[in-house]
Amino acid sequence: MDVSPDWLTPADGWPAWVWTVRYHGAGYPGAASPSPAAGGANCQRYAYEVLGLFGHRVPQHRSSELWADQNDYDTIADGEFQPLDLLLFNPTIDPFGAHVGVYMGPDQILHLSREVGVPAVWTIAQFTDRDRYRVLLGAKRIRSTVLYRPGLAAPH
Repeated sequence: MDVSPDWLTPADGWPAWVWTVRYHGAGYPGAASPSPAAGGANCQRYAYEVLGLFGHRVPQHRSSELWADQNDYDTIADGEFQPLDLLLFNPTIDPFGAHVGVYMGPDQILHLSREVGVPAVWTIAQFTDRDRYRVLLGAKRIRSTVLYRPGLAAPH
């Protein structure tokens, strides 16, 4: 599955788990479960692990906490999305239980859902055509402009 332009590839390439991990509702952020590669993940944990491949350290928020976080994330309006923004979808404007995906480029959202069971790339229309994802709340962008790479000291 090719989801991004050549320039949007993690430094070490795409590990196999990105395309093969199974949806697992109990694999939410902060859960004491195996890594997504070993035990599956929910949509948020999957999205955060993908951002980690690009060196981002992401707070382990549930969707409503992610939406409310103004310290680590900026809120981005529809139409101003950039690669690696986190998009949130829900049946209503309530962020509780919202589905989270990673914006990969022009109208390509990489995500992991119970509906599909494995990672998929959908357009915004593919989300909003489904009742459970019909409302695009918007996006959150990691406020830090510095990327962290495993093994490198964090900047001061």
